[in-house]
Amino acid sequence: MKRNLVIITSFSFISGFLGLLGCENDRNSDVICKNNPELCADLHRDSWCRFEKGDLVRHRLVLKEADTPSGKQLFQQLIYLEKYSNCIELAAGVQHILNPERTQDRQRAYAVSTQTLSELQEYTKDNPDIYLAYYRWLRFNDKPSQNLVIEAYQQGNVSDPQILNQLVSYYVRVSPDEAKRIYLGLFSTTSFDNFNSDWLLGVASVFQQQQHFENVYLFTKANTLLTENQVNEEQLLSLIGGNHALAKQLDQQAHTFINDLKSGNFANSAGAALLLTPENIKD
Repeated sequence: MKRNLVIITSFSFISGFLGLLGCENDRNSDVICKNNPELCADLHRDSWCRFEKGDLVRHRLVLKEADTPSGKQLFQQLIYLEKYSNCIELAAGVQHILNPERTQDRQRAYAVSTQTLSELQEYTKDNPDIYLAYYRWLRFNDKPSQNLVIEAYQQGNVSDPQILNQLVSYYVRVSPDEAKRIYLGLFSTTSFDNFNSDWLLGVASVFQQQQHFENVYLFTKANTLLTENQVNEEQLLSLIGGNHALAKQLDQQAHTFINDLKSGNFANSAGAALLLTPENIKD
């Protein structure tokens, strides 16, 4: 009998110190604008979207100082520009009664940002760089770009976790065992500080597809240990037929699994063995 994957709700909190870091970054971007006014002339002037604006300005300086921008740098510029444009679009809708020129300034900045984004997308549309192909696949579902990324992966030329994360979404549909192989690499090579807890739910969905419900339970439980996600315990338990003794055993395995991730010993762990299939074992 097919069972549905347990529904999880995530809660996130913004730490106060991030605001302090943002203020420091804001000052840095102000200095950049003062020394490089051409990098900021098209941006709005007030304090709205300061994080997005600061990231964009700092990365524009990176591009200015690069002899020849790399595909990854152009990809990052596209992302920062998107975030800025999306933020200033919302800000442009806020009407200033006492200072209508602020609204007009944001509206101008939004119009220019959309044009700049479109021009950069056009400029990079035929670039075969893996990061730019990934961007076109991600944003436009461009099939030739998707094929470029898949081919690069098959040749062993993809190591960036965000690109691998896109690839694993593809392989979940066409080759679940290959998806597990990608997750195995991510779990084994990603430092715990950079580990994405959503990968655990991704693995759980692969095992659900293959109807390995004990592993669905295990990886879902591991996700709850790393996050503040809330889980329906009855629904989770139903995955293993309500077997409380088995649940206790799997709970302990989930704790061990998380400890292996934290210690950087996942590649040699029992958790890694679960992701190995005959297709994934290399001589």
